[in-house]
Amino acid sequence: MSQSFIVEGATPGSLNGSIRPQGAKNEALQVISAVILTSKEVIIRNVPDILDVQKHILILKDLGVSVTPLEGGSAFRFKADNLSLDHLTEDFYRNVSSIRGSLMILSGLISRLGVAMLPIPGGDKIGRRRLDAHIEGLGELGVVFSYKDGVYKATTPKGLRPAQILLPEASVTGTANVLMLASGIEGKTSIYNAACEPYVQQLCHMLIKMGVRIDGVGSNLLCVHGTQNLKSVDHMIMPDMIEVGSWIGLAAMSRSAITIKDTYLSDLGMIPKTFSKIGVQVMQKGKDLYIPEQEDGYNIPMNIDGSMVSISDAPWPGFTPDLISIILVVAIQARGEVLIHQKMFESRLYFANKLMDMGGKIIQCDPHRVVVIGLGHKIPLKATVMYTPDIRAGVSLLIAALCAKGTSEIQNIDQIDRGYERIDERLRSLGANIVRVA
Repeated sequence: MSQSFIVEGATPGSLNGSIRPQGAKNEALQVISAVILTSKEVIIRNVPDILDVQKHILILKDLGVSVTPLEGGSAFRFKADNLSLDHLTEDFYRNVSSIRGSLMILSGLISRLGVAMLPIPGGDKIGRRRLDAHIEGLGELGVVFSYKDGVYKATTPKGLRPAQILLPEASVTGTANVLMLASGIEGKTSIYNAACEPYVQQLCHMLIKMGVRIDGVGSNLLCVHGTQNLKSVDHMIMPDMIEVGSWIGLAAMSRSAITIKDTYLSDLGMIPKTFSKIGVQVMQKGKDLYIPEQEDGYNIPMNIDGSMVSISDAPWPGFTPDLISIILVVAIQARGEVLIHQKMFESRLYFANKLMDMGGKIIQCDPHRVVVIGLGHKIPLKATVMYTPDIRAGVSLLIAALCAKGTSEIQNIDQIDRGYERIDERLRSLGANIVRVA
């Protein structure tokens, strides 16, 4: 049964306290996929308790992977010594088709079994999401794809081979898939135009501990010296920087003082600098981030020539597209104007019409660009009923509801639960008035 959040708007400064970020969702889906590269035991820690990860673990169980919870469910022991495609259920295909991260089991299945079958992956409804990097990159390693009745089939009729690969785009999941398959192929594979996000770097470090030599970690050229004798590994997932950005946005827009535990500015790339472009202060206090109350609000400074500030997303080390929605909602109550350009997905900004219904001054220029004219906290947003189309839009609408006047309802919150761990409980710990209802 679909659930909703009932949210009572908070008064300025009424949220306070500290919050600890969960393990990174995007990394978790990659490193959990990597466990099927080996029949040896793999332990993964700091696993976020979110719907997408829960489904991903169920997918592995359907493939014959042994999964044992540890540390109260924040860690898992995996052992893929009985991997098989012989007994797949309808639940397997349903779970695979509901999350984008399921794509990354391709490499392990191909490496271990020489064949993989996968329905069209699901995930956020943010526009067309190409599979070119997966199909072309894996194809260079000897994988042949076919497609029939909504199912992709991958085979290796001539075996696998190392290669020099130029990816058609710097896809994070595409890079991860090619990287994982190359790790099990003897010889040197070069991956050029590779994504270099921290999640990919974390996957590299895990594979290195498993016995793979990888040169160029953190760059867009990865040189992988694979081995067919991958070892057991114990891996710790990093904190989720997208969730950190979400808490920064919530603190700023609600004009509340919030501490984000065990988080460092140096690990966040362009995130703090981008928030500073709309006037939001973020400070390092020891091992924690501190967002001050900013009771006088925040100003968007003009460019040196007097032109409007523009914020756009880009592959790492640029500003992550997953926080464009958060920046948009926070800008609504800034003083000043900003152009927000979402370059990567043509439908991600369509949720802005919900924010317009709440009173946000937003001009939708085209599918990729909006101009936000800040209200400067002079006019509160209005409570309303909203439906969330994807994870990040859902949290942005939740932030708006927490800062609106009155009681809002956010429907389809399964989308939020896909990426945020017990978000209602954690927000209540900060003083938020939020209730989950059926």
